[in-house]
Amino acid sequence: MTTNDTFGGSFQNQDFDTEFVTGPAGSSSPVSPQDRFVPHQPTSLGEASLNESLVHSLILKFLYVRGTFHGREVAEQLKLPFSVVEEQLYSLKNQLLIGYRGAAVGGDYQYELTPKGVEQARRFIEHCTYYGAAPVSVPDYVESIKRQSLKNLCPRFDQVAEALNDLIVNQSIISQVGQAIRAGKSLFLFGAPGNGKTSIASRLIRAVDEAIWIPRTLTVGGEVVRLYDPSVHEEVPLPREGGILKQQVVDERWVRIKRPTVVVGGELSLKHLETNLNPVTGVIESPVHLKSNCGCLVVDDFGRQRISTIELLNRWIVPLECGHDFLNMPSGRQLQVPFDQLVVFSTNLRPSDLCDEAFLRRIPYKVQVFDPTEVQFRQLFARQARQHGLNYEEELIDYLLENYYRKENRSMRFCHVDDLLCQVKEFCDFHERPPQLTRETVDIACNNYFSTI
Repeated sequence: MTTNDTFGGSFQNQDFDTEFVTGPAGSSSPVSPQDRFVPHQPTSLGEASLNESLVHSLILKFLYVRGTFHGREVAEQLKLPFSVVEEQLYSLKNQLLIGYRGAAVGGDYQYELTPKGVEQARRFIEHCTYYGAAPVSVPDYVESIKRQSLKNLCPRFDQVAEALNDLIVNQSIISQVGQAIRAGKSLFLFGAPGNGKTSIASRLIRAVDEAIWIPRTLTVGGEVVRLYDPSVHEEVPLPREGGILKQQVVDERWVRIKRPTVVVGGELSLKHLETNLNPVTGVIESPVHLKSNCGCLVVDDFGRQRISTIELLNRWIVPLECGHDFLNMPSGRQLQVPFDQLVVFSTNLRPSDLCDEAFLRRIPYKVQVFDPTEVQFRQLFARQARQHGLNYEEELIDYLLENYYRKENRSMRFCHVDDLLCQVKEFCDFHERPPQLTRETVDIACNNYFSTI
């Protein structure tokens, strides 16, 4: 597996840009440098919590797959300081596993594998093909989660409202979900389909500070576990002027990301809740709740997963209570890891129909998302019509509500607005007509959309 990823090891705490949290009295104050987590570049393998055999295997596999490289290029691949990697290159040379191909500037050399080194690299690759950034130890990772936990943050009402400002949400819902975020407790979002439960859940983490640090990979007894996943994690580059880079270099084995929101739906199965070994690469994939630590894990359409709700709830009942989970590694080793995220169960069903009282007690916040009021429906319609480049006229909304809601005794849903406006826009585009809301286009959109609803 070829990679140029960057990863992390030793750490300290350093103030590098301005962020605020709210104290118990509700007043904002800067996060102190002592409370900030930033991974700093290690000066030795000991500080990086790495052993020689693991680093040697990464170097040999890199040279075996990629060919001849300078020592500084090897250090860049492993995301370790050159001074640390240089010692390991000397050690490998003394063991006759690598040799000099030529000299380079700054006292560096070009390195290549010896026949003995080729044989050793092949044995390593048979076990695991990974040769990217050196991994981080689990204790270092656990400590980073403690320092970056959601429970350390105290978002205000206005911050939660701002996170949901592109939705039309009742203040009571903002209050309920805000309490859950502030307490670091999990919650149920339930109600009729199409009223924005998933939209609300996927925006909640915006209410707290965005940037955290995670390792790209972890090491467990020599096994490599992939944690950073570009499909669910969004990297946040460091500022290049002032701050931390002015004082000390960051450990590049860690990556700075926005607090993650991981959404899983009907595809969720028990295998997504455990580590999974890739038989081709030998790299272990971390479960979804490890990838969402310090962020939000949304279980969408709860009750429609490939596993039964009882299996899922039994799997998480202890982690939700205790704040940690036990993962079974492919080697048979059991690993304790943090379970530190806001878990949001979004469902169209009533929570009491899905799980028993023992589990409901561990989800203290049950938030019902109601149908829009007529005022909210009109407000959303006006806003979305402008976004679609369509005209908005009260007479047309009156016509829509009277003929397709009141006469049909049909409940309004937030999703109806955008769905109907898209139908109008698509009709006009297809017939090469100017995009316009009329009684005719409203009728066409509603006949298409509501024919079986």
